Amino acid sequence: MSNQTWDSIIIGSGAGGLSAAICLARAGQKVLLLEQHDVPGGWCHSFYLNGHRFTPGVHYIGLLGEGESTSDLYKGLEIANDLVFFRMNPEAYEHVHLGPHRFDYPDDPEELEKRLIAKFPEEKKGIQKYLKLVRLASEELYSLPYIKGFWQKLTLPYRTRHFGKYGLFSLRRVINWHVKNPLLRNILNIQCGDHGVQPRKAAFILHAALMFHYFKGGYYPMGGGGALVKAMNKRFKSYGGVLKTSTSVKRILIEDEKVKKAIGVELQDGTQIFGTHVVSNADVGITYNRLIGQQYLSPKLRKKLDKTIYSCTSLMLFLTVDMDVRKAGLDSGNIWVMPDRDMDDYFDEVMNGNLKKIKAFEGMFINCTTLKDPTSFDGKNHCLEVITFVDYTSFAPFKNEDKQRSEAYLQYKEELTQKMILSLEKVIPNIGEHIVQKELGTPITNEYYINTTNGNVYGTEKSLKHIGPFAFKAKSEIENLFLCGASILSHGVAGAGHSGVNTAAIILGKTPDELKEPRDGQKLMILEAEDDPNNYPDDILKKIQLRQKRRSSKEKLPI
Repeated sequence: MSNQTWDSIIIGSGAGGLSAAICLARAGQKVLLLEQHDVPGGWCHSFYLNGHRFTPGVHYIGLLGEGESTSDLYKGLEIANDLVFFRMNPEAYEHVHLGPHRFDYPDDPEELEKRLIAKFPEEKKGIQKYLKLVRLASEELYSLPYIKGFWQKLTLPYRTRHFGKYGLFSLRRVINWHVKNPLLRNILNIQCGDHGVQPRKAAFILHAALMFHYFKGGYYPMGGGGALVKAMNKRFKSYGGVLKTSTSVKRILIEDEKVKKAIGVELQDGTQIFGTHVVSNADVGITYNRLIGQQYLSPKLRKKLDKTIYSCTSLMLFLTVDMDVRKAGLDSGNIWVMPDRDMDDYFDEVMNGNLKKIKAFEGMFINCTTLKDPTSFDGKNHCLEVITFVDYTSFAPFKNEDKQRSEAYLQYKEELTQKMILSLEKVIPNIGEHIVQKELGTPITNEYYINTTNGNVYGTEKSLKHIGPFAFKAKSEIENLFLCGASILSHGVAGAGHSGVNTAAIILGKTPDELKEPRDGQKLMILEAEDDPNNYPDDILKKIQLRQKRRSSKEKLPI
């Protein structure tokens, strides 16, 4: 490996790194993909606890319908045939719990409008105007790459008038112009959890694009996020690409301080590997501050990095329970839990608060993966992933934890685990009595396995200062060094995937659309998570039956 010169060396095998790797290898490049963890995938990877699967970073994906952008992305990457997605409950792919109030998001924007108007008839005009604005601004945002030629560019201000008018305003300001009812504002803002920024800081256009991404519902991959990784890795290797796991990069090699040209990488063991292009899928803080070093950066970039704010971090509780969660009210839809009060006030308290003083977490994201992916259900035990956002400050004392965790850290984890279970019981009563196994992921976990600055979950904070023209660029100021991932184009599974393709397009001198053009013979299978499993194709039904048979066989083994 060290004796070869590669066309492209990619650091990090998240959705962005894998997408870039596929495109570059398909173009005939010799591509080396390096991953510090022992499995590829970054946030998309899946792991198992006693045979039960969990995925920390894939909870749902949008725009997977025929002709929609994520579907076309996977067809363009030639991985669609290796994937199956389950459509989450079309009547309620999002369940909103705001104190005593309930609201369900359907996968039809017209039905969403009807439900909101039925619940808030006095806000009819505001609801209609706001949802129309969300749609128009998002469509204009997505159209920007396709506005070409003199006459189209001449009419750009008109073509993007909604995006242009509201693009630099916060979500709070725009929604307050259209909606007066505090409860309605909170319902419309509930998906702030998908970018981790409170309404006062969030860019309206970012939140609008996110809502638009899920306007037609959410989908979950059969096999969890690991299935995406497996499909992408398989395609990458089919083009001769080489993936090396458990291979941590110590630094990116720069020719000299004057030329500032990336020529390869040095691994933790001192091995040097050379390549024509280096692509970093690590977050910008890790890339520039740790892998490059500030001595190679311009004063302008150093200043930008000093002012960069990273997204919030999280607590992720992974549970296996032996209870009928459907009887408890769960289905394949996500559950967002928030207190019935100003969302900005809540975020301020959580991000500035001391977790030791918090008795229970009022804001949570709850999802049951064994209902989203019926093939993962063993007939008895269900798997839940419960997430709440926190500030890194509470974990700063444990920043230097190594693989052998300290007793103080483990005790702190147990305290927080119990607080999360106490919070969860307000949604699913008595679930604590049915827990088979539990594990809590913390910001320290995120740092260790995903290698993100302060354990952040979305790269840079998705506020006005860090998106669009203010985001970090795919082509860096250092020659032959490129970036992709959540801090470059967009966050999320789909956003990072598109980012990887865009970065590869720059290297190859092509347009992203050329690389994402759906390939002949590629078809994405979509099944209904809420359907009777007997209606699934035979091979899917057999997976379910085999899973349940294995569990039954284990229970019958003599002790």
